[in-house]
Amino acid sequence: MSGPSAPKTKRGAARREALLRAAEAVIGEQGFAASSIADITRRAETALGTFYIYFSSKEEVFRELVLEMGRLTRGGVTQAVQGASNRLEAEKAGLRAFLQFAADRPALYRIVEEARFIDPEVYRAYYDSFGRAYAAQLKRAQEKGEIGPGDPEVRAWALMGMAIKLGERFVLWEVKPDIDHVVEDAFAMIRDGLAP
Repeated sequence: MSGPSAPKTKRGAARREALLRAAEAVIGEQGFAASSIADITRRAETALGTFYIYFSSKEEVFRELVLEMGRLTRGGVTQAVQGASNRLEAEKAGLRAFLQFAADRPALYRIVEEARFIDPEVYRAYYDSFGRAYAAQLKRAQEKGEIGPGDPEVRAWALMGMAIKLGERFVLWEVKPDIDHVVEDAFAMIRDGLAP
């Protein structure tokens, strides 16, 4: 764990987690620049000094949230695609899992997008890590004949970009997102391309 001191007790771990959830809510709602450590501790219902037991700065808690998003997203998508019988089925299940995650944790989703400006290094690491794993999966699927030939890295980044923008437009911007509709239509394009 990051921070000046990793929690040594269950109570400490619970306080650190409360601070992370408060930071997710505050930064996700207000943005990084407009939020303060005082806002975070107020939301967590804890003393200002408690923040510094677990994190050295607002930047550190922000980085922790971006890394957490990476872990949670990869874990959720990995779990969603485990039962898929082929790569195309995995693409559909993975897209659904990603969009559902955006619906369930919109603040964390916004935080990652803001990282592009706040901490470009952690932003790039987040996407590079995801992209490498995704490209490797696509390469294996090509070798098995589950998908046609092409550059796995280009395809991974194209599919990631599609998912990110679909999440923004059809999840974050909607009051009641219709994830099933978006997944079905986007998957038809992924499966068939744009050719008539």
